[in-house]
Parts: sequence; C-alpha cells; structure tokens
Amino acid sequence: MDNAQCPSGGCHQCPRNCGVLREAGAIGYCGMPAELYVSRIAPHRWEEPPISGTCGSGTVFFTGCSLRCVFCQNRDISRTRLGTPLTEEALAHRLLALADRGVHNINLVTPTHYTEPLARVLEKVKPRLHIPVVWNSGGYERPATLRRLDGLVDIYLPDFKYASPALAGALSGAPDYPETAEAALAEMYRQVGGVQFTEDGTLLRRGVLVRHLVLPGCRRDSCAVLGRIARLLPVRDIRVSVMSQYTPDFLDPGFALPETFRAELERQGIRPALRRRLTDFEYRSVLDEADRLGITGYRQGRASAQALYTPDFKEGIVQEEQP
Repeated sequence: MDNAQCPSGGCHQCPRNCGVLREAGAIGYCGMPAELYVSRIAPHRWEEPPISGTCGSGTVFFTGCSLRCVFCQNRDISRTRLGTPLTEEALAHRLLALADRGVHNINLVTPTHYTEPLARVLEKVKPRLHIPVVWNSGGYERPATLRRLDGLVDIYLPDFKYASPALAGALSGAPDYPETAEAALAEMYRQVGGVQFTEDGTLLRRGVLVRHLVLPGCRRDSCAVLGRIARLLPVRDIRVSVMSQYTPDFLDPGFALPETFRAELERQGIRPALRRRLTDFEYRSVLDEADRLGITGYRQGRASAQALYTPDFKEGIVQEEQP
C-alpha cells in the first residue's frame, strides 16, 4: 500500500486526499485529527438480520466522516467532534470487552478516516477475537487504503449511494463517488470473496453486503446503482440491502439543490425530493429492478423510515450500553 498517512506527506487515507498533517493535530476534511474519537460502543439490534442476529452487533461508532451527505442520520457525530478520544491500546481493550458480551461481531462504523490506526488495533486483537470484524462504511474509500485491511476484516458492509456523479456531487459533495465506490467494492470483494454463512444460515461469517438507501425522487439512480453492482460482481456471491428508511427529519435545514448539478439531474430524470418520505411505488420499482437483475439480499418494512431507529449520540461520552 502507498503511505496513507505520514508526517511528511499528510493524510491520504480517504479519497479526499486532503494531505493535512493530522498527526500534528491539524484537522482533515473528515473534521478530525489523527486521534481516535469514539462516540458509542454498544450492541446494536437494528442492522440487517445476518449482522444483528439475536444478540446484536457489537458496534463502535467513530466521530467524523469524509462525506458531506445532506441527509445524514448520524450528523451528531459525523459533523462534530462529539465523542471521547481513545488510545489504540484503550480501543483494543474495549473491543475485546465488547466481544465478551456475546455480540455476533465487532462492527466498526464510519471508520474510513481512521483506517491506519484501526489496522494496528485489529492486528493486536484479531488473534483473540472469535467473531467476525465488520467494516461498516459509506463506500467512499481508496483501494490502496483498503489493502491495509486485507486479512483483518471479515465482512465488508459498504454503502453504494449513487450512480450519478451529479447526484453524488449535489447531495454528498463528491461527484467522484460512483467510480470511487465501484473501485472500492471490487477491492473489498477481492479480499473476502463470496458470502459465507454460519451452518444454520442465520449469520454472515464472511463476505460483502452492500447497502443502498433509496431516496425520494431518485428511483432511476437507485436502479442504476443496482445495475453497476450487478455488472461489477457476481450477484450470487454478494448480498444487497435495499433500504427504504429515508426520513426528512435529518435533512440539512435550508437545503437547496445546487444549480451546478440541476440541469444534469433533470436530463437524467432524477428529481431529488428530500422533504418527503419515499413512496411505495418508488421503493417497489427499485425492488423490481433488483429482482430482474437476480440480486438477493434484504428489504425493509416501511415502518423503518423513523428517526427512532437512529442511536442517540447527544450524550457524547463513549456510551456503553449495559446489558
């Protein structure tokens, strides 16, 4: 791997390539210094069934993010420094303690901007873990950085948010997202291969589970995302979670579609309507496309479009929910 972060070259862990000297205390595009900030460590029961199972997924939520999604449901931690700084040694201890609580996996949430220190942590704890490690990211990753995780991560759980560069630019400030996510997904699959489940078929042990959130007014782009995935990877080897949980509760106040992208989106027939929820027709049409492409995976009930399924980060101090 090329040097993702070094004192001389700055930080290049994520595709923003900001080059900031985070090790010296400077703040990167992700909004964070090099120091690990963690906002929540707890079992989480609202992931996909093969991740959460019956005992929950051992989630570790990191503060900061390399994307700028205008509808982010975790904005309390993605755009602030809400959380607790931990040393690598302290985090390693907490991961092992979390595993001892009977969770089905260790689930690292929004970890991209901390890839290098997390790789070091995983090198320490992996020999003592007897459950899978999940890399739960926005899909906006550099393959060169992901290679640092080869052999350390068992399950990749990335988003694939957009197929349209214009939509990615308008809603996440990342017009390079589609091509970047595609390259990242290919690298993830190269590392872990096809999905492997426990003997009873209930829990994922290894593989790639791709998430896609269908946005109001964007069903054509959602269908294009599924098409990209199906062309890139053997659909029998992966699982795709098509999500309907979008809620306008988290939309940036005063959001307006940037004029820079409006004409191109109109040409593509994509008309983001982020101040409303998804319609049954929109969601059903995307599921129909998944069926047509032979994609298997997970679908959400419409009741999922509620803020109550989002962890509360307001308290901010490494919340460790007790059993």
